[in-house]
Amino acid sequence: MGDEAVGLPMVGHDGQRYRFNPGALCLELLVSSGEDERGTWEVLGEVEDFRRWLTDTRFGKARIELSAAELGELKKLRESVWQCAVRAARREPIRRVHFSDWNRLAAAPPPVPKLTSNGRQWQEPVAGAAVLSAFARDAIELFGGPYIDRVRHCSGSDCELIFVDTSRPGQRRWCSMQRCGNRAKQRGRQGAAHGHA
Repeated sequence: MGDEAVGLPMVGHDGQRYRFNPGALCLELLVSSGEDERGTWEVLGEVEDFRRWLTDTRFGKARIELSAAELGELKKLRESVWQCAVRAARREPIRRVHFSDWNRLAAAPPPVPKLTSNGRQWQEPVAGAAVLSAFARDAIELFGGPYIDRVRHCSGSDCELIFVDTSRPGQRRWCSMQRCGNRAKQRGRQGAAHGHA
């Protein structure tokens, strides 16, 4: 799960391309935008936008049937996951106000996997309720499971990305070594060079 090669393709404000692996499906949802200042770049404006975006996530490519109302539910879920993730990253108790919505969405049957010569795929079409169920179940597993204490903000000074560290050592600090990790290394080298000057 820690392999950045499977992460979401991202483009920084400076144009740098990198991959970000948040470690959980529900956390992947957070990079698609949100409310307030996070809504500046809404990726999931229309249902078709969501279909395209989903292809790069852990969910993968699938023919889904999602209504505009269900897309609205997904955005509501995204906001509640964001609020819980921020609190978890700060080691604050998460608010129970979101649990009833998550439980309601998770009660729907999830997508049904099938094994083909091309690997794991979904039985299609995947109903919108099943997609919502998959994201809600993932949120329940994360925030109700053993990894809640490993939900973290990237240590980059100007980075707001949130991930869950599923690595065995549990020492992940950066959203991506390609981006914030590399920048920290460069700053460290520059500092060392100035220190020896």
